[in-house]
Amino acid sequence: MRKKKIIIGSRGSKLALIYANKVKNQLNKIFQNIIDIKAIKTSGDENQKDRLSEIGGKGLFSKKIEIELLEKRIDLAVHALKDMPSIETDGLITNCYLKRNFPNEVLISKNNLTLDKLKSNSIIGTSSFRREYQLKHRRNDLIYKLIRGNVDTRINKMKEGLYDAIILSKAGIDNLNLSKYISQEFSVDEIIPSVGQGIIAIQCRYDDEEMINYLNKINHEQTNICATTEREVLKILEGDCDTAIGAFSFIKGNKINLIAELFSVDGKNKYNFKAENKLHLAKELGQKVGNFLKKKSEGNYKR
Repeated sequence: MRKKKIIIGSRGSKLALIYANKVKNQLNKIFQNIIDIKAIKTSGDENQKDRLSEIGGKGLFSKKIEIELLEKRIDLAVHALKDMPSIETDGLITNCYLKRNFPNEVLISKNNLTLDKLKSNSIIGTSSFRREYQLKHRRNDLIYKLIRGNVDTRINKMKEGLYDAIILSKAGIDNLNLSKYISQEFSVDEIIPSVGQGIIAIQCRYDDEEMINYLNKINHEQTNICATTEREVLKILEGDCDTAIGAFSFIKGNKINLIAELFSVDGKNKYNFKAENKLHLAKELGQKVGNFLKKKSEGNYKR
């Protein structure tokens, strides 16, 4: 039994700390070690004005936390999987996931209007090319404008009149108890979510066998399979935060289903693929879908 205190590293936002506490609560069920949470301000949190791709990409939300982990100032790191780069950092392993939260998207708007009721030229806030392009294919008469910041900040910006509506993940809204603000909820078929959306990922050092054994006890196997499948799509495409890609998988019986959607750089063309495979071939399914999209798009998704 590990004697020393266990320290969890997390971003310092309200939502990130909720996720970290979920992991803490799960670990507390299997042993009585003292567990602390260390809030770490990441580069992505420090700059909330510019598009992520312009200041370093998805890794801005995880790099500083990973450095703390590699330098043994923390014992494990908790991330929102959708914010993690597709390639694992040397010396670390991410192979533990809590049961997936709702993966789908929601719209929050002034006057509680649904997307089809918004007036032409209404301003929609999003930091994601994927969300922007998906919505443009439904309403190309709206104006899509970059928005950054945590969930509360985004909602306040809308209330202040800077935006007429914003689109966010249901998982974040639910965990912050802000569901009363939801104007419309989209199914995963209407708007295919980001890879790993709704999944809390736990990362530790590759050689920390004791911690890996602890994490195996709280790992949700079905979520792990889905996370691996979706991330294989992203790896094949060498996707980053600028890649407008949605992918979502679910398990039914002894099979895994995967739907994915990739947009061209300008967002005008989209490439879809839906497939299923036996559960033990989930990783291969992700590779198959990734390769199909890569070939179909002829590389016209890279900036």
